[in-house]
Amino acid sequence: MRGIANIIEWLGRCILSSIANLGKTGVFLGTAIVYTFIPPLKIRRVIKQISFIGVKSSLIVILTGAFTGMVLTLQSYYAMSKFGAEALLGPAVALSLIRELGPVTSALMVTGRAGSALAAEIGIMRISEQIDALEVMALNPYRYLIVPNILAGIISFPLMASIFNVVGIYGGYLVGVQLLGVSEGGYFGEMITFINTEEIRNGLYKSFSFGLIVTWICCYKGFYATYGAEGVSKATTEAVVTSSVMILVWDYFLTSVLF
Repeated sequence: MRGIANIIEWLGRCILSSIANLGKTGVFLGTAIVYTFIPPLKIRRVIKQISFIGVKSSLIVILTGAFTGMVLTLQSYYAMSKFGAEALLGPAVALSLIRELGPVTSALMVTGRAGSALAAEIGIMRISEQIDALEVMALNPYRYLIVPNILAGIISFPLMASIFNVVGIYGGYLVGVQLLGVSEGGYFGEMITFINTEEIRNGLYKSFSFGLIVTWICCYKGFYATYGAEGVSKATTEAVVTSSVMILVWDYFLTSVLF
């Protein structure tokens, strides 16, 4: 009986802790949203964070997008050639990139590069009491640290997804048209027939929401990092893992609603 009581106690403690953390993250995001609409907005810091999150992630996004498009085209061609549907290679590649692979893969890449750095940077500021120093100097840490990162994220992620899509489609062109001999006119002509502005808009909606989710989670984990090097390491790991999982979970819900 004592063992059963211990198990029930452990389950209750886990449930209460999860609910408390969920509420804490909600309050964190709500506070950041409120300060977003309270002037003055730190425009220069937003631009700096756009450069850090977006511009400095562009190389890895371009490389990932190119090879993703090339592999996708190669696999799609071999599968579609069995049914004589090579003419639909262009739309298949473009739809796969615009709907799923572009927003999701680019978000995962940016999370690994920039999200981990955000969590570590804010975590180090927390354990070195720099955030406390901001409050002592009457500088709100949400306005100075959190809001610029969130705004930069929701701007940068759609841009990175767009770059990923364009590069991926061109990578597919190199493999499909130049290597496998698919008609260039058919590759792009059929693509234009099947792709419309709604497809592109829905893909950008995904990237926008991913940018919010990733910066929210990474900033939260860093902001509440525990003291010591181990605390920052744990916060960084949790930020990347949680963000990556939430990207995939949220992608499923958005896909079921938008498409």
